Amino acid sequence: MQTFVELKQLTKRFGPSNEAGILAVDNISFKVESGEVLGFLGPNGAGKSTTMKMVTGFLAPTSGTAVVRGHDVTREPLAVKQKIGYLPEGAPAYSDMTPEAFLEFCAQVRGLKGEAKKQAIRKAVGRTHIDGVMRQPIETLSKGFKRRVGLAQAILHEPDLLIMDEPTDGLDPNQKHEVRNLIRDMAREQAGGGGRAVILSTHILEEVEAVCTRVVLIARGRVVADCTPAEFMGRSRYHNAVTLAIVPPIGVMVFDELKRIPGVAGVEDNGTAKTSDGTQVRCTVLAKNGKAIAPEVSHLIKAKGWQVDMMRVEAGRLDDVFRDLTTT
Repeated sequence: MQTFVELKQLTKRFGPSNEAGILAVDNISFKVESGEVLGFLGPNGAGKSTTMKMVTGFLAPTSGTAVVRGHDVTREPLAVKQKIGYLPEGAPAYSDMTPEAFLEFCAQVRGLKGEAKKQAIRKAVGRTHIDGVMRQPIETLSKGFKRRVGLAQAILHEPDLLIMDEPTDGLDPNQKHEVRNLIRDMAREQAGGGGRAVILSTHILEEVEAVCTRVVLIARGRVVADCTPAEFMGRSRYHNAVTLAIVPPIGVMVFDELKRIPGVAGVEDNGTAKTSDGTQVRCTVLAKNGKAIAPEVSHLIKAKGWQVDMMRVEAGRLDDVFRDLTTT
């Protein structure tokens, strides 16, 4: 794999001098390789958008730099911009333009001409499914269509590095599915013969599970986690937990029985429900240190003869880890 972008001690202060003001991004360093879809996570105010704006050359760093395909953003900002497709938060566009005119303008700015320009626009429009609104003023479009127009301009020139801030914001479930498939496809494609990398910032944690190959989580301007989504979920207290819906005999103390299993850290009560077979007990059995406890739980249920309506082993919960790492 090739390194497509490298952040080197990237720092940004907002204020009258380097010694004062607000420290928004604090000495961030990491690399993104070809074929990776990096989920860039963090709470509001963590420095995600500021970091992406520095990588794209929209903001100048206070110190440190970013290198995109061998080009330093502080010394070669135009060369960096040629390699990047950028969808900012809110998908800003010229509201009085139509998508047709806007994409024509963006293609010209990118240096596309003639048949190459027509083909690039046709491909971007087809991928983002905006054919039906191409001649409507952008200001009249729904939030979802505005987002897709913004995505079309970001992929128009087949960039080596695609950077997106909340790419599925405002989209319905079907549109989200389409965009996530597009992100996966873009990462696999060979832009310019050398592959492509994708960085996306999102508050939708299910998006990380759906499309990302790696997670970088920042809090208070610093990197607090850099791992695969599976490793990230492995930090959850719900990793290898077992969620149950069972109908035990009347009078059986289900939670006490489950807590006696070796390796069980505790049992969370998820409530009860009346069924035709009796009272259904719902709970989550937590594992000590994330060890596999499903076989022992299953053995106990069979030995006791409890009716099982549902049994699910948890991989972990992203929101659980997110809160732990960003609130301590």
